[in-house]
Amino acid sequence: MKFVRTALYGASALALGACSTTGSVDADAVTTASAAEVAAEVDEPSAQDAAHEELFALFADADERELKLNPISALFRGDMRYADRIGDYLTDEFNDLTREDAELNLAKLAEIDRSALSPTDQLAYDVFAYNQRQTLKGLEPQILAVTDVRPVNHFSGFHTFYPGFASGQSAAPFATVEDYDNNLSRHANYVELTDRAIARFREGMDSGVFETKLTIGNVITQLDTQLALDIEESPFWMPVTNFPDSFSEAEKERLTREYRASIGEIYAAHERLRDFLRDDYYEVARESVGLSQMKGGEALYRQLIENTTTLPLEPDYLHELGLSEVARVKQGLEEIKAEVGFEGTLNEFFDYVRTDAQFKPESREALTQSYYDIGHAVDEKIGEYFSLTPKTPLEIKPYEPYREQFSAGGSYQSGAPDGSRPGTFYFNAYDLPSRLTTGNVTLYLHEGAPGHHFQISLAQENTDLPAFMRFGGTTAFVEGWALYSETLGYEMGFFDDPWNRYGTLQDEQLRAMRLVVDTGLHAKGWTREQAIDFMLENSGMTRTEVVAEVERYIAIPSQALAYKVGALKIQELRKRGEEQLGEDFDLKAFHTQVLNTGGLPLPVLEAKIDRWIAAGGK
Repeated sequence: MKFVRTALYGASALALGACSTTGSVDADAVTTASAAEVAAEVDEPSAQDAAHEELFALFADADERELKLNPISALFRGDMRYADRIGDYLTDEFNDLTREDAELNLAKLAEIDRSALSPTDQLAYDVFAYNQRQTLKGLEPQILAVTDVRPVNHFSGFHTFYPGFASGQSAAPFATVEDYDNNLSRHANYVELTDRAIARFREGMDSGVFETKLTIGNVITQLDTQLALDIEESPFWMPVTNFPDSFSEAEKERLTREYRASIGEIYAAHERLRDFLRDDYYEVARESVGLSQMKGGEALYRQLIENTTTLPLEPDYLHELGLSEVARVKQGLEEIKAEVGFEGTLNEFFDYVRTDAQFKPESREALTQSYYDIGHAVDEKIGEYFSLTPKTPLEIKPYEPYREQFSAGGSYQSGAPDGSRPGTFYFNAYDLPSRLTTGNVTLYLHEGAPGHHFQISLAQENTDLPAFMRFGGTTAFVEGWALYSETLGYEMGFFDDPWNRYGTLQDEQLRAMRLVVDTGLHAKGWTREQAIDFMLENSGMTRTEVVAEVERYIAIPSQALAYKVGALKIQELRKRGEEQLGEDFDLKAFHTQVLNTGGLPLPVLEAKIDRWIAAGGK
C-alpha cells in the first residue's frame, strides 16, 4: 500500500550564486579613479572567477574518482556508468585507494588560494577540506584494525540493504535488458562481498577484536528469515515478476533462468555466512556490548563521536548534557499528566498510554491513513515557515514485511535528484499493539516534511552546489535538522493537543536519553539491561521500542548522539539570530540559510549563520 503526494512544494529554487560575474565599469568612476584602481576593479572579479573554476574543477575530478570507487552512490544519482558493480569494499586495496584519493584532494586543494574565492566558495572549500580529513581519520591503521574486522551487524550489514536494493523497488532501474543484466552482475559482486565479510571476521578472530554476541545473534536471525523464503518469494525474484512488456519471450526465458541460478548463489552465500557466524564466530563473540570493553574500542568511540557530531566532545560532557535534558523533558511530561487529569505517578501515566487501546492503531490501513492525513495537514501550513521548498514529491508507505522487524520506527529514502523518483517516508507497522499513535505527527515532521525530505531533497536539487554537498552531509546536521523540524510542530499548532504534545515530548526524551545511553554503553560500561531499564524508567516507550533502540546503539555507536547535538546547535543559532536581529529576523530566511548549502559540519554552519546575522539577515 502506498501513497504519493503531489509536488505541491513551490519550486523556489534558490541559486547559490557561487561566483561574481565581471560587469562593466561605471563611466564616472573611470574619470575619477586612477588607472591602477580601475584595473583592480576589473581584475578582482576575474580572479575570483578563475579561483572558482579551479575549485570546481577539483570538485568535479574528485567526484568522478569517488563515483568509480563507490558505484552504488552513482546509481542512486541516476548515473548508470558503473551500474554493474556494488563496489570493491572490504579489501585493503579499496582502503588504499580511498586514502590516496583523500590525500590527493587535500594536496590539490592546498594549491588554490582560498582568499581569492567568494564567501560561498570558501564555504565549499572548508566543507571539502573537512570531509577529506575525516576520511583520513577513519582510515588510520588503529581505526581500521577495529572496524574492518567487524564488517557486519544487524544494522549495517550488506545483507540488510541489498535485498531491497535488488528488488526493483529502490534506486536501481529495471526498464531495459541491460538493467536486468547489470543486476545479475551486482549479484555476483554481492556474493564476493559476503565471502569477504567472512574473511574479515576471521582476521578479527586472529587479532582479538570481536563483534558482540547480541548483534551477531540478530544477524543469524535475519539470515535465517531470508533463507526461509523460497527463491520465488524473495525480494531478489521481484524483477522477474515485473518484466517490461517490451521484453521478448526469449529474453524473459533467458533472464528467468539466469536469475534463478544467480539467486541460488546468493542463498548459498547467505548460508555460508549464517553457518560461519552460528558455528564458528558466535561462541567467541563478545558478551559485553560497549566499545570501551573491546580491544581498541575507547579510541574508536572518541573518533566516532567527532565524526558524527562534527565536534570534539567528551563522552562525560555528553552524558551529563543528556541527564539534564532528560530531567527537563520529564518535567514537561509531568505537566501533561496534570493537564489531562491523570491521577498517579508519571510511570503509571506512561503505562496507561502504553496500554490503553485509544493510543494503538486499529490496523495497518488505519495507521497508513493517519500518516496521509498528517501529511495533508502539514502541507497546509508549510508555506508560513518556508519560502524554499523541494520539487521532489514525497511518498508515504510502511516497511516491507521482510525487513520491518529489525527496522526503526520510521526512516527516509531520498528521491532522484531530478524529481523523477519520489522521496519515501517509511513507517513501521510491525507488532501493531506495540505502536503508539501519539508520536505519529512528530515522526512525520522528522522523516518527512519539513525534516529529512526537505533537507535532503533541497540539497540534491541545487545543481549550483558541488556534488559532495548535494549528495553528502554530516550526521549532526542531517539528524539535527530533522529533530529541529519536530519542534516546529509547536508553532504550527499540532502540539496544542496534549496527546500529540505527549508524543513529541516522548520523542524528544528519546533523543535526550540517547546521549545518556550511548555514552553509558560505550564509555561507562553499561549493560544492555541497564540501558533498557533507564529508558523504560524515563519514558513512555514500549519495551519492543526500547529494545530495538538499545540494540541500534550497540550496533552503530555514536550515531544516536548526533540528533540532539545538531538540533541544539540549530536552535542556538536561531535564538542568536532572533536576539541580534530583532524585528529584522525572518524565520523563512533563516530556514533558507540553514538549508540552501547542504548538510554542513556544525562549525561551518555556525560561521555561515554568524555572517548572515552580521549582514543584517540579508
